[in-house]
Amino acid sequence: MATVLAFDVYGTLIDTHGVVAELEQRLAGQDRSDLAPEFSRRWRDKQLEYSFRRGLMGAYVDFSHCTREALEFTDRALQTRFSETDKEHLMGVYARLPAFPEASAALDRLAEAGIRCVAFSNGSREAVEGLLVQAGIRARFETVVSVDEVKRFKPDPAVYAHLRYRLESEPGDTWLISSNAFDVIGARHAGLHAAWVRRSPDAPFDPWGIDPDLTVPDLDALAERLS
Repeated sequence: MATVLAFDVYGTLIDTHGVVAELEQRLAGQDRSDLAPEFSRRWRDKQLEYSFRRGLMGAYVDFSHCTREALEFTDRALQTRFSETDKEHLMGVYARLPAFPEASAALDRLAEAGIRCVAFSNGSREAVEGLLVQAGIRARFETVVSVDEVKRFKPDPAVYAHLRYRLESEPGDTWLISSNAFDVIGARHAGLHAAWVRRSPDAPFDPWGIDPDLTVPDLDALAERLS
């Protein structure tokens, strides 16, 4: 069976910090535009934390709900006092985040090598489809697999089992591609191969004794290694 690469979306294909420029504009009126990168980082961290907590509680909601709650928390924590209109606008920006600049060419190279590629995300299918279409990379993927189909969040083992079920693939033929260490560890724990896209050279990997099969700095390097 052909190798299939399951790409995480947020942070791997799509730049979650693409919201920084909009945050800078929104914070300029408070003379706090320099706070934008910190706001973006906290928003993303809290978004993931909320998905983990809801997973443990068995209280699943659409990932966009976690994103909205994380935005509210970050606004309160940093005392940025965004209006409801501001928050709705920022949520809209989050739905139109850009792809990383090398994503399109890297995916083309993998396709030329005959490698199956799918998108695999905590986001709902509708949200992910919209993101990939507006980023201009949807056509590179055979399908979109969303955790919403099983009402669990990564790194629940059931999510990776569902991925294999949807793809009709064997563990040895299935690769998870992610910039998120928790996702890589979750996939490896579930018996899949995994590549870590280490976008920051200073980023440490979690010391759990479960390492990625492959570590690359970006998707170009991934395509070079696997195509």
